[in-house]
Amino acid sequence: MSKDKTLPIDERLSFAIEASKLSIKTDNDSTILNSNRNLSYLYLISGDYETFGSASHDNLELALKLNDSNAIAASQSNLGWYYYAVGGDNIKSYEYHLNALKYHTALGNLKEKISTLTTIATIQDDEKDYLGSEQNAIEVLKLIQTINENQGISLYEDQYIILNLLGIVSLKLENYEKSLEYHEHALALTEELKNRDDLRLQSNNNLAITYRSKGDLNKTLEIYDTILEESEILEEDPSFYALIIVNKTFTKFMTGDYDYDELESEFKRALKISNSLQDQYSILASSIDLAKFYKANDQIELSRKYAEDSYNISKEIPINDLYLESMIILSQLTKGEESRTYLESHIKLSDSLLKVERKVRNKFARIEFETDKVEEENEKMSQQRMWLLITSAGLLLTLFLLYIIITQRAKNKELKFEKDQQKANEEIYNLMLSQQDKVDEARANEKIRISKELHDGILGRLFGTRLSLDSFNFSEGKEAINKRANYISELKIIEDDIRKVSHDLNTDFVSGSGFMDIVSELIEKQTNAYQLESTFNFTDDINWETLPNKTKINIYRIIQESLQNIYKHANAKAVKISFELKNNVICLSIIDDGDGFDINKSKKGIGIKNINSRVEEVEGKVQFHSILNKGTEVNITIPYKN
Repeated sequence: MSKDKTLPIDERLSFAIEASKLSIKTDNDSTILNSNRNLSYLYLISGDYETFGSASHDNLELALKLNDSNAIAASQSNLGWYYYAVGGDNIKSYEYHLNALKYHTALGNLKEKISTLTTIATIQDDEKDYLGSEQNAIEVLKLIQTINENQGISLYEDQYIILNLLGIVSLKLENYEKSLEYHEHALALTEELKNRDDLRLQSNNNLAITYRSKGDLNKTLEIYDTILEESEILEEDPSFYALIIVNKTFTKFMTGDYDYDELESEFKRALKISNSLQDQYSILASSIDLAKFYKANDQIELSRKYAEDSYNISKEIPINDLYLESMIILSQLTKGEESRTYLESHIKLSDSLLKVERKVRNKFARIEFETDKVEEENEKMSQQRMWLLITSAGLLLTLFLLYIIITQRAKNKELKFEKDQQKANEEIYNLMLSQQDKVDEARANEKIRISKELHDGILGRLFGTRLSLDSFNFSEGKEAINKRANYISELKIIEDDIRKVSHDLNTDFVSGSGFMDIVSELIEKQTNAYQLESTFNFTDDINWETLPNKTKINIYRIIQESLQNIYKHANAKAVKISFELKNNVICLSIIDDGDGFDINKSKKGIGIKNINSRVEEVEGKVQFHSILNKGTEVNITIPYKN
């Protein structure tokens, strides 16, 4: 009933509230989420924006709990809209939209991706990150083109919005020709949009502003004359009408060839319309242009009056660009201390705005980096879980087969030695005990055999296939070449994956000899990859052959985890690793010269948890010592059971 569009919105909302209450009684999270998403939408269209924002937060929390990707994406988009349009917090809005973009991309939701990316570009324009806005807007155009070609759908309004944004951004970057090109394209699209005369007039106004910025005043006046011919449409939006009058009058003033009384009359006509509407923006536009007009004609008192009006309005709205411009005009119209005060205020605000712009751009970059980093960590964890499941399944299958074999042998022996059942049972038990050593040896041999089979067999065939495709590449057309290139690229990836599996399978800790060589190779490879200087010292007093295999594996993984943590978080230039034997205890020390960290705040980090877990497994102890901006030292002690 809440979705019945023929009903009044208040009735639909009451039905949605009742449905939400009933869904809670089911105690089914999916049902609750569906009901509450519908309810939050009705809060939105009824105009209860604060409740809509609160409900969207609850929906996101429940969607994350259920791992419902579509609901997560929708809730993130809703919160992005809320903070942009209602909360006025562009930074939060950007963060939510960026998270939504990741999900829409993964889910292949092209239309939602276009909408989200358009909002991100708009926020970047608002915050004066013009290059970032331009880059994302161009990406939207490409996506629209993809939909046009593959689905045969024409997204004229979406295309108009992004072309208009690109025209505005290009003007701010002083790329006038590009700005004109985008606005002309947007204007042409308005022919396809039914009953959108407002967009056509908006595009013409944007074209006029661009031509005026470029210095082509005659073309600007020509466009404004064309707009004013449609007086009936303009009367439907008197605020826009007043703005067009101001823009045209000021353009005439810029030509230097004008009638003073005519221009004064037009400026005041526009201001009168704006005052009647109480439209602060058009009042501001009229006031600041009148101030410039009177100043140029030596009407100092009148110029100062309208400059002060524009100063006060731009301060309240606020519109910083016009606020700064008002200060400059007032500093020129006043004298002495008053003039200096306006000038100093202009400099102070200008510097402050530049700092804010830099901070916002840096925050945008940091949000994007952190989002990518979280996504990368999640993907890594997913891969680890997948390998864990595969390994567990393989182990269970092996145990199941062993169980079948042993059970079958026991049954055969029971049939064969029925008279001596007790003795047969004892033999089976002894066989099970001795079989474990053979299984361990067979597993090690099987690992080496699989490693060789992957490297020498499958990898060789894949390499041969890639070469064949590569040589055959030149005999086909462009489309075929591109497809083969994709297949060749995929084969290369498969080669790398198999090579990695081959290397992991062939890493052997069973034999204690050469353990320090294995550790040394690990340190050399990782520090080279991470561009770290390294020092590795160890003692010959430790007989690694006598240590349990589990201890050596955990020591190896602790060093590997530590080097990864130093690379990801420390910004270090050098690392020092050493082994010593003191009082029958193995002492492992890992020291870096990086940023350091607050130990109390970082105890819950995944890296530190992994190290603690491995140290506990080998009955050892670990201590972390860190000084901010000086580095970190990790000391690990492990009992030496020789």
